[in-house]
Amino acid sequence: MSSGKPISGRGGAARTDLAAPTSEAVINALPLPVLTVGSDDRILHVNHAGETFFDHSARLMQRRRLSDIIPFASPIIALVAEVRRRRASVSEYGVELVQPRSGLERSVDVFATPLGDNDEVVVLMLQERTIADKMNRQLTHRGAARSMVALGAMLAHEIKNPLAGIRGAAQLLEQSGNEDDRLLTRLICDESDRIVRIVERMELFGDERPVERGSVNVHGVLDQVKRSAQSGFARHIRFVETYDPSLPPVLGNRDQLVQVILNLVKNAAEAVGADAVDGEITLSTAFRTGLRLQVPGSRERVSLPIEVAVRDNGPGVSADLLPDLFDPFVTTKAQGSGLGLALVAKIVGDHGGIVECDPVPRRTTFRLLLPMSSARDGRESSAEL
Repeated sequence: MSSGKPISGRGGAARTDLAAPTSEAVINALPLPVLTVGSDDRILHVNHAGETFFDHSARLMQRRRLSDIIPFASPIIALVAEVRRRRASVSEYGVELVQPRSGLERSVDVFATPLGDNDEVVVLMLQERTIADKMNRQLTHRGAARSMVALGAMLAHEIKNPLAGIRGAAQLLEQSGNEDDRLLTRLICDESDRIVRIVERMELFGDERPVERGSVNVHGVLDQVKRSAQSGFARHIRFVETYDPSLPPVLGNRDQLVQVILNLVKNAAEAVGADAVDGEITLSTAFRTGLRLQVPGSRERVSLPIEVAVRDNGPGVSADLLPDLFDPFVTTKAQGSGLGLALVAKIVGDHGGIVECDPVPRRTTFRLLLPMSSARDGRESSAEL
């Protein structure tokens, strides 16, 4: 037991032991939801992260049973029973958890253990898989983008030149053909032009020239995108803005960020549909702490506190499509090339950030997590408007 007196440390320096934190303070400091469940499955304690996760206060949750905040048929209920039966810790990964209050579906890893010698009291810790999946998918997106670099360069040479010859031959035939022949030659020219446009978009993946980056006011970018959309493809859609006014500037290239967000807004408008009478797109920003991403080829870890989100009230994204959503040539549009979101993933990856999709019907959200711009001395730098 510490006497509270100074203790001589290395080199004769004196130090004073700090008072040990209480167990409750330690649990509340954890960033993961932790719940203590009694013998009748009544919730005895929940930490601060658990209150945020379940969107309930600790006082309210302590009046309820586990089945009140988790569906009765959830594997988590059975997991608690198994811990009591085996009197040992049990873990389960990738459990789908639907919260009754919000209907929000999450994938979590669950860790359950008896509390000391009391086999009836179980401690539950949940770890949402979103962050881990983001990291894995981000690496996949970057790998797909790198493969597109070589593919784009190859297609530029191997396809565009022969297409020019095909189009020229079709134009010559058009001059001497009848009306039916001219319809076919015009079709050849139009389709050749369409293929050239696709190849030109793919060439963007092969552009490895360094891009100048600096401090960018992301609200200025969002305002430009909104004005452009409202004057064209999204004139029939209502925009809602939910911004953090104290948001620091982003480290990025303004033109590329405009391209990324414009692409996401256009996709949102197409998901809402041209005939929608209640179409709505929400643009939002927020400052998030705690997410850091290791830079490929380096031990450096970059913080990604700037969140920019584009949400629409369209029908959502198919679960089958979600794992490959940012891969090239993946699209649900009849006339789409499937390169827009692949290019978004490349640009965001080049910025050292993450792009993620939450495909909830009527509130599908594409979320960008980006690095913050700082001055050389660590102070926030002024942003370009």
